[in-house]
Amino acid sequence: MSQPAPLHVVTGALGYTGRSLTEQLLARGVRVRTLTNSPDRPNSFGDRIEVHLLAFDDPGRLEQSLRGAAVLYNTYWVRFNHRRFTFASAVRHTMRLFDAARAAGVERVVHVSILHASEADDLAYYRGKHQLEEALKSTGLSHAIVRPGVLFGRFDVLINNIAWVLRRFPVFGVFGDGSYTLRPLHVDDMAALMIDHAHRAGNTEADAVGPERFTYRELVAAIRDILELRRRIVPVPPLVGWVIGRCIGPLVRDVVITREEIAGLMRSLLDSNEPAGRPDAVDGLGSRERRRPGMPLRERSRPPSPACRVV
Repeated sequence: MSQPAPLHVVTGALGYTGRSLTEQLLARGVRVRTLTNSPDRPNSFGDRIEVHLLAFDDPGRLEQSLRGAAVLYNTYWVRFNHRRFTFASAVRHTMRLFDAARAAGVERVVHVSILHASEADDLAYYRGKHQLEEALKSTGLSHAIVRPGVLFGRFDVLINNIAWVLRRFPVFGVFGDGSYTLRPLHVDDMAALMIDHAHRAGNTEADAVGPERFTYRELVAAIRDILELRRRIVPVPPLVGWVIGRCIGPLVRDVVITREEIAGLMRSLLDSNEPAGRPDAVDGLGSRERRRPGMPLRERSRPPSPACRVV
């Protein structure tokens, strides 16, 4: 008699990283259950996945939704403080999720953090991620911590917003001199890295970075060239750049960039000296996007994700 397929639980299978992760898990024959705070969101997977509410305020229900899971992939977080969601509430909610996973007997947790989470406690985004890494380590659960910096592909935030501005304005302003560095990773490679660490033994950690290092100015120039545009790239004071982003926000129905994101970017916190997140992730932004025209630099075809989202 054949064994049933293992059950993997994904927070936010209908979101950004979670969608790519779910596609790859289903292709492997894994049963997928998603926990989401947006159960009415369009579900392209249909009845191939189970959809449960991410019931942070009901510990019993949260634990029950994790029963039988071999792996929990946690992508839940908030991008910035919002009137409905804050970093502090996201930390509390995630700790409840870890507690429920332990009570439910989940065999392994793969948790999405951020590059250099322990090195920027003065920034609330990073401080919250640091707190959660320490909280997960203290649970005794078998776990993997995967730390992305910048992800691209489909409907990412940074790359798509850069592309939107380049299409519509003759000049693009970079914060300061634009010499700080970052290593973008495609979202599909991020998902594959998470699955890889789900099957490793022991507690593991990985920096999820791509094979190419760009300065921010070089990244903007690469996107400009992919779009085959002629645009000047000029330095602007970070505060001025943030104000301009605030003005553009209503036009794209999104928060273009936050002051904390600018600070992290300019400290090169989105870079790492570790090897590429996947040994076979040999294509960087330019080569991958030229091979797959239109992604992620296409126009948005749906509203961007809200303040509280799973990446």
